[in-house]
Amino acid sequence: MLDDATTRSGGTATASPPAAANELAVTSPVPAPVAAGFAARCGRALLSPWSRLSVLLVLLAAAAASVLLFEPHKLLADGWPPQVGGPVAVVLFAVGYGLITVAFVPRPLLNLAAGALFGSALGLGAAMAGTVIGAAISFALGRMLGQDALRPLLRGRLLKAADKQFSKHGFRSMLAVRLFPGVPFWAANYAAAVSRMGYVPFLLATALGSIPNIGAYVVAGARASQPTSPVFLIAVAAIALPALAGAVVAWRKRHHLRRR
Repeated sequence: MLDDATTRSGGTATASPPAAANELAVTSPVPAPVAAGFAARCGRALLSPWSRLSVLLVLLAAAAASVLLFEPHKLLADGWPPQVGGPVAVVLFAVGYGLITVAFVPRPLLNLAAGALFGSALGLGAAMAGTVIGAAISFALGRMLGQDALRPLLRGRLLKAADKQFSKHGFRSMLAVRLFPGVPFWAANYAAAVSRMGYVPFLLATALGSIPNIGAYVVAGARASQPTSPVFLIAVAAIALPALAGAVVAWRKRHHLRRR
């Protein structure tokens, strides 16, 4: 029988390849260069400026949703949970302060709450720590996730002027922004992050420039039960006068830029 098969094939015995070899050839993996190229393209897409900006927007939306869920403004009405007290409460408040300021929560409410909950001294410490934490987080997120995508969009005259001011005179500019409130805290953080301001000058200017405003709000919160006391009235004046001065400076600066 074997001789017949050999004779019909021209004198040479030929054997068909095993079925397992055919299956291996069909299911062979993707060549390494193709897989490496695909991985590289996926990595570039995920790390592109607009992808990182999308991640930043998602994080900010999630933070804002969590603030709406937990309603931190109720601290002014309900007070701190009774089961948490002492230094632990101050630390937790400072960390929470920093986290929720990233989500655009107005800091004056938190400063008033710090004074009402912990008094002038501890309240000032907690609010200052929370301010620096929130500024550091916002700056880091904006610098890592938003700078590359947003810098090419700085085309307007005012935007270019603000970017130039922050990039060349970072410490002085941020100190002025913090001393004369008017620019929202979160807006100043992300504007500085998009600029070329250094991390250390930004945090140092934030810490030093925020002391007067935070102190005034904290004292006002601590003395809110005595609205006619001289200390409370001085604190209110310390809040109102820098805000008015900041509005005048901003108007004059804008008028000067328009004339140029």
